Amino acid sequence: MKIVIIGGVAAGAKAAAKSKRMLPDSEVHIYTRDTHVSYSSCGLPYYIAGDFEDWHKLIVRTAEEFEKSGINIHTEYLVTKILPADKKILVKNLKIGSCEFIEYDKLIIATGSLPYIPEIKNCNLENVFTVRTLEDGIKIKNAMQNFQNITIIGGGYIAIELIEAFVKNKKNITLIEQSPFILSVFDEDISSLIQAYILENSDNLVRIINEDTVTEFVGEKNVHGILTSKGMGFETDMVIIAAGVRPVVNIAKEAGIELGITGAIKVNSRLQTNITDIYACGDCVEKINMVSNTPVWIPLGSTANKEGRVAAINACGGVEDFEGVLGSAVLRYHSLNISMTGLTEKQAQKLGYDTVSVVITKRDKAGYMPEVQNVTLKLIADRRTHKVLGAQAIGCGDADKRVNTVSVGLTGNMKVEDLLDVDLTYAPPFSTSIDILISAARILKSKLN
Repeated sequence: MKIVIIGGVAAGAKAAAKSKRMLPDSEVHIYTRDTHVSYSSCGLPYYIAGDFEDWHKLIVRTAEEFEKSGINIHTEYLVTKILPADKKILVKNLKIGSCEFIEYDKLIIATGSLPYIPEIKNCNLENVFTVRTLEDGIKIKNAMQNFQNITIIGGGYIAIELIEAFVKNKKNITLIEQSPFILSVFDEDISSLIQAYILENSDNLVRIINEDTVTEFVGEKNVHGILTSKGMGFETDMVIIAAGVRPVVNIAKEAGIELGITGAIKVNSRLQTNITDIYACGDCVEKINMVSNTPVWIPLGSTANKEGRVAAINACGGVEDFEGVLGSAVLRYHSLNISMTGLTEKQAQKLGYDTVSVVITKRDKAGYMPEVQNVTLKLIADRRTHKVLGAQAIGCGDADKRVNTVSVGLTGNMKVEDLLDVDLTYAPPFSTSIDILISAARILKSKLN
């Protein structure tokens, strides 16, 4: 059997490795436009920050390592067309410009996502960067050494991680976000706390401009200024566009592969597309939210790895389902841990839930322990069913530990009352005798009743 995979990084690389393990005699090929086949793009902000100096540490597995295991790697190849009727793809060698048709028995699409570039005048000026590939990270780190004033467009996960990186290097940062607060994926009562913490703990190096957008980059060759829709103008030495990503689905759509309502590729639980012998996984694929059972598009590296494995199992003749996602995520800004899972209150209300929520702040360990810190936790439930819908937690303590517990509960359709009976571990260095999660559930139960 010949298995062809379009794209590498997380989903494509995992699909290739799993395919070869399941069918050792199969012919497995990866075609990727990148110069590297398997690397951690999630680690780029920490490389830029200087947490480690050698970018090679971000490479998960080299092309040579794949080749040694019998997987054929084709870097700097762009797949321009899928021909399902002929079971072929058309690939272009980006190094020499030649094109050729490649046959397949099973095709796995892992084309991922690309940075979203807003409509801004003079986007082609030098010192305007996006963050996706290893080369992007290297260029940003090198440019940062020569400049002091940096502008970030967007206020999502990557933007926050980049603020931390630049503050560590004593740079002046201006962040422009069109929403009232950064990290708008959280509810406003939580994202407002995050924004306040960043501004208070950045040595006066960070300025955040909310409810505004960039209309023009000013300069002839290099960018040296910014103009916004509200008439603001200021100088800058370099710009990072971190305004989100979009799924790469053009060749799939042209081949007749169905897209979902989110604009990503629609697949079933076995990651099959509507065309026989074609599977899709990773950032290019639509998911199902396990709480609401509705289609969502949440591009995360952890999910891409899981989907790559499941796509390979099914392409190789096995049977395994990918049930969906909760959107569980975690990041940090210096000492502040930021985490979430499931639905936010605003998402739940849009879906028709009658929400009840509680926000509490409590110590994460016994108060007499020297490392004790506070955690603020928001827990959300449905008034009618008492079903837990989601959680958000921030704090210099173990915020993600509480969110991870809720994520397990969401997978099991847990009700608020069920949380009260969870036998959580306790010792003074690890939690309070009544954990903040149990306290939040008690208050939420009272509100529900």
